[in-house]
Amino acid sequence: MYDTIQELVAASMSQNKPISEIMIEQEMAKNSATRDEVWSQMSKNLDVMAAAVKRGVEGDGVFSKTGLTGGEAVLLKKYREKGHTLSGDSMVEAVQNAIATNEVNAAMGVVCATPTAGSTGTLPGVLFVIQERLNLDRDQMIRFLFTAGAFGMVIANNASIAGATGGCQAEVGSASAMAAAAAVEVAGGNAEQSSEALAMALSNLLGLVCDPVAGLVELPCVKRNAIGAGNALIAADMALAGCTNKIPADEVVTAMDKIGRGLPRALRETGIGGLAGTPTGVKMKMTIFGQSVDVS
Repeated sequence: MYDTIQELVAASMSQNKPISEIMIEQEMAKNSATRDEVWSQMSKNLDVMAAAVKRGVEGDGVFSKTGLTGGEAVLLKKYREKGHTLSGDSMVEAVQNAIATNEVNAAMGVVCATPTAGSTGTLPGVLFVIQERLNLDRDQMIRFLFTAGAFGMVIANNASIAGATGGCQAEVGSASAMAAAAAVEVAGGNAEQSSEALAMALSNLLGLVCDPVAGLVELPCVKRNAIGAGNALIAADMALAGCTNKIPADEVVTAMDKIGRGLPRALRETGIGGLAGTPTGVKMKMTIFGQSVDVS
């Protein structure tokens, strides 16, 4: 078990193996499993992700029972088809993939929590757009997930991946950092560059609160995954270009943990403060559940 990002990077560099391979070997040892068994399980996770992205953009899209979210991945798909995106087709496609996945989650569909259901769109948002950009084969895509999992494991063990504990920085922030690190490896970067990408991506989202309207994983959760995906791609590009975060990745994770613990209860998934506590947010909750909310 690797306790720090520094240990992961050091193992990768000293053994001349990518992080994905380090993670595969760890999973084999930890679970007394064969390589084929470990690989097969991650392959199934990839299939679940792909199915959610596909479902989210079919027909008119998917909609939650509350009506708060749905259909916007399809809107993005149609917008892209016009060929006049401001941030570039690849970036908007990543956003589309992320939103599609989270809309499926909000509609009670099957998703792969990476690392949580609320942040489930960020990784596929990144993965399926760089699949096209880099012409990745299936093995490379599965390795992307192993790399993301390795870094996510360290974050979870040293800080938090739960909005109730650390705010949305712990969910979408962690997912964005995981995606950035994995994108670097699959694009040909080394472990140190993956570490820098993680540090930059997570640094950019420090302090992000968890304020689900009506306490549901819909607003603003779905669109925050869009930001997580875009942020991951930007951080990965910066790392591949040679940019560094200056503050080491492990210290960024520690900072995220301290910030999360310092957030008031109202901003940690309670559905009380932030956007959940706005007049419109309160009205939405009352419409859905027929009850008021304490915004103090």
